[in-house]
Amino acid sequence: MFPTIRWLLAASLVAATVLIYFPYIFVVMGRVQAGFDVAAPRALFDKLPPFAQRAVWAHENSFETFMPFAAAVLLTLLTHVETQTVAIASVSFVVARFLYSIFYIANIPIGRSLMFGVGTAATLTLFLQSLAALSA
Repeated sequence: MFPTIRWLLAASLVAATVLIYFPYIFVVMGRVQAGFDVAAPRALFDKLPPFAQRAVWAHENSFETFMPFAAAVLLTLLTHVETQTVAIASVSFVVARFLYSIFYIANIPIGRSLMFGVGTAATLTLFLQSLAALSA
């Protein structure tokens, strides 16, 4: 049996929350390589290998994109929009954000930019579906 759209939205919200911290795995790896200093962890940034610096940026961007996505999911849940479009958008956001981090850390700018666009489009789709339901 397939999960309900509401379940899928909630699961996407949880997955997106976890994905905020996914890039941090690579930050930790870089900190170990650079010689982690517990007394001054933020001062270590300039000593991190490039992949770990990009992981920090991916981590920070994940916070920035999570907030609108979370608002869109909550609005979608409040308006009881349960369409296939909503399901595709919520899953697309999660997949895009995972790939965004991978492409960012691997230094593949075109992939990163494309996934940022997919994630943004998914969030906008959720907002538009909710607004359409409110105006109906």
